[in-house]
Amino acid sequence: MKSLKILLATALCAAALTACAGDKDKDDYVERPAEEIYNAGLAQLEKQNYTSAAKEFDEVDRQHPYSEWAIRAQLMAAYSYYEGLNYSDAIKALENFIQQNPGYKDVAYAYYLRALSYYEQIVDITRDQQTTHFALEALQDVVTRFPNTQYAQDAQLKIDLANGHLAGHEMDIGRYYQRHRMYLAAINRYKEVVAHYQTTGQTPEAMERLVECYLTLGLTDEAKKTAAILGYNYPRNPWYRASYALLVKNGTPPAGQAFPDEQSKKAL
Repeated sequence: MKSLKILLATALCAAALTACAGDKDKDDYVERPAEEIYNAGLAQLEKQNYTSAAKEFDEVDRQHPYSEWAIRAQLMAAYSYYEGLNYSDAIKALENFIQQNPGYKDVAYAYYLRALSYYEQIVDITRDQQTTHFALEALQDVVTRFPNTQYAQDAQLKIDLANGHLAGHEMDIGRYYQRHRMYLAAINRYKEVVAHYQTTGQTPEAMERLVECYLTLGLTDEAKKTAAILGYNYPRNPWYRASYALLVKNGTPPAGQAFPDEQSKKAL
């Protein structure tokens, strides 16, 4: 009998706890005006409580879907994730926003913020560059879709920087191959820079490294041709001076090429 009472008491307690939990869940959902929730999100954002801000903005969309407040809140939630360095959730939120609101007045900013969310995850040149490629694609999307905006101007600057980063990655691999005497593999990497990243600051060095590799392999004509092109395009560049010095040392300076001033000659 005593055991039965204990079991009954336990069951009643469990039922009471379940009821309390149910009441708590009900208390968690408090319907509020959209503007009130939105302003609460702004307040959290101002305090730099980015996770809380995103939660409030998401709540606007949950309680008041399809409203103007909800559309604004979707974008602000994405911005809160971005500011909180939660780039994956920012990108997800922005892609949903773009898909659902393609004609919204601030959609250009959504594209731009998505590009920034990729761009700011770019890692050191010694590591895999998949994110850099994603960033370039997203940045180019901004330039193509919204060419006459301030977002496009900044996106173009970041495209140039990202391309320089990818060129640096190729150069880093090329130097590794060259140091380990894998000259053909190194040549392929340097050629990649010259072919696809011509506007970056890595191109002169890539061409000079090609001269080094060609001379090492006994491909003198290729070395002279590459040095001549380097001298034509970058006549005052230190990497041209270095390639010219190599060819002079080898007894085969590039035909018709010389340093543009006496100071350069003395550098030899």
